[in-house]
Amino acid sequence: MRTLTTTAARIIFGIPWLVFGTFHFLNADQMTGAVPFPPETFWVYLTGAAMIAAGIAFIINKYGKIAGLLLALMLLIFILMVHIPGILSAENQQQMMSPMQSMLKDTALMAGALAIAGLFDRGSV
Repeated sequence: MRTLTTTAARIIFGIPWLVFGTFHFLNADQMTGAVPFPPETFWVYLTGAAMIAAGIAFIINKYGKIAGLLLALMLLIFILMVHIPGILSAENQQQMMSPMQSMLKDTALMAGALAIAGLFDRGSV
């Protein structure tokens, strides 16, 4: 049962990263506004490629530990450089809601990435 749940968890966790990364390539122009430093389009494509690479690593069961750790680091950078400044610059509670939700989502995903990295570290997957 443990093998079933850990295998299912890593594959299910990997699939959305393929989609998120693809969205970065398909919607780069819309995403550049969230990037805090130039060259904005480069960073959108780089993070999209990183998301796709992590998704593939989880799904094919190779390099999952490093993929999980690097994905968690990238999400931490998003939280610190995009979401928290968005929260702090909000003029009212309504403007704060979107960056707050994004921060909480990325915090949960960061925890998931660390958990998946831990599974690979213990050889559980």
